[in-house]
Amino acid sequence: MEEVVKAGGLVKEFNGFRAVDGVSFSIRRGELFSLLGPNGAGKTTTIKMLSTLLTPTSGDAYVEGYSVTREPGKVRRVIGLVPQDLTADDEMTGWDNVYIQARLYGLSRGEAQARAREVLELMGLWDAARRRVGTYSGGMRRRLEIAMSLVHEPSVLFLDEPTLGLDVQSRRGLWRVVEELKRRGVTILLTTHYMEEAEALSDRVAIMHRGRIVEVGSPEELKARVRGETIYVEPLDPGELERVKNILEENGLEAHVIEGRVALRVERADTVLPQVASALQGVRVKSMSIAKPSLEEVFIQLTGETLSGEEHVDPFSFRRMIRSVRR
Repeated sequence: MEEVVKAGGLVKEFNGFRAVDGVSFSIRRGELFSLLGPNGAGKTTTIKMLSTLLTPTSGDAYVEGYSVTREPGKVRRVIGLVPQDLTADDEMTGWDNVYIQARLYGLSRGEAQARAREVLELMGLWDAARRRVGTYSGGMRRRLEIAMSLVHEPSVLFLDEPTLGLDVQSRRGLWRVVEELKRRGVTILLTTHYMEEAEALSDRVAIMHRGRIVEVGSPEELKARVRGETIYVEPLDPGELERVKNILEENGLEAHVIEGRVALRVERADTVLPQVASALQGVRVKSMSIAKPSLEEVFIQLTGETLSGEEHVDPFSFRRMIRSVRR
């Protein structure tokens, strides 16, 4: 299958700090490819280099055959970008934001009007098109940003943490939008630190850690590389985590403390659970659960760390507050 995006040895340094360290991958036409990793892994820096917003310190990448370092103007004509930062003007309507974007890409007045209506309807925003963007919810705002990125009919779409800060319902609604774009043949590069998102949407996933890609494969391929199951034990008293860990290790079980729980990696949980229950008879246990291999488990095995959890700050409200202060 044709490779639409090719990154070769991308490196980006900031004042001696290497944020991206020799990243290489390729994306096939019509594929949804995800960069999965925690905040600070280098995902956004990578997508900024691919979209020509940052110049690589070394290495190069090609989008539809155009070099991001030597032909940035041609790259910009064939890509759409939805960055983490807000780009739509709060004081303008959704229609105006999309229409102006179309005109900036050189579409005639009639073409711009037709495309603006088409992408607003696709994003489910036509009924709200004449409303001021400042009245939009976070999910609507994200859909508007995608509409703006699609107005010139790009063949490749870059989505940088598109569901960051959204509630579960809005996040799943945006997943449906992304799935529809994929059905329409758009090649998509998605960055995310949400394991469930990468697993639900991706054809292939690149696990990114500390500026490097440590593994690439389909979600099923990656999970197949992790053998066994994980037993999680959560004591009623968080202060007893180390005690629980020590008790299990004294019983010949290898245990680790991970985010408020004790984790045991075993071949078959059903054969080990009786031993765990017997060893912890003197401990008040809040919960005990079994986890099948997941992308989270893959990430932990490859990096020794966990993916960061849910966001507790609404980035839309925060950035609007910053904008108002700057005015």
